[in-house]
Amino acid sequence: MGRFPNIAASKAKTGAIKAKIYSSYAKEIYQVAKTHGTDPDGNLDLRRLIEKAKKDQVTSDVINRAIEKAKGSSGEEYQTIVYEGFGPGASTLIIKTLTDNVNRTVAEVRTAFNKVHKSLGVQNSVSYNYDYLNIISFESNKEEEIFNALIENDIEFVDFENENGIITISVNPNLQHKLKDVIESIIPNVNYNYDEVGYYAKDKVILNNEDKELFDKLINMLNEVDDVTNIYHNVLEDA
Repeated sequence: MGRFPNIAASKAKTGAIKAKIYSSYAKEIYQVAKTHGTDPDGNLDLRRLIEKAKKDQVTSDVINRAIEKAKGSSGEEYQTIVYEGFGPGASTLIIKTLTDNVNRTVAEVRTAFNKVHKSLGVQNSVSYNYDYLNIISFESNKEEEIFNALIENDIEFVDFENENGIITISVNPNLQHKLKDVIESIIPNVNYNYDEVGYYAKDKVILNNEDKELFDKLINMLNEVDDVTNIYHNVLEDA
């Protein structure tokens, strides 16, 4: 997939356990519903998030409880905080969190870096080497029709690739809903193999055995932090 190889595999390797996935989605659904409305028909962000949660096998019970909670008088407020850090070797990481206690979260994330004798960086110390994109991939034999539809609808894509019948498209995140509307008008029941708004390294690095071991340890510790929802990095996974 060109500049974005093995995205899904990478996500799976660094993915949280099922309980954490449920928890992360529950918090995000709650916050989106509380902020923009609890009716998925009137809240496109919520509708898309629910679709994505179901694809990740989050149960309807978890989804419905989060929405019901948003309808109530709960005073919980979550915010997305992104941290940037320097890992072993030439590795860099961007850690996305959803938290109701910033002091707790930054302390836990910093502790993980400290345990491998590495450190967090300031804003933009790492992210300038990443692209912030919405990337989707799906199986289709309608490449030309989809490509033309994107052009006709003024959707400027960063990348459009077809590899063995799997189409991968990357766009600026502010185009994510418009992109899906076009795709789903052509393929009504499209099944997205990958659907993520995230940070993607412009260049990948290979770590030696010792650095790779420390890097894996860092990833595992960060995944154990409840508030961490996604981890992005520049390490070539299959090296």
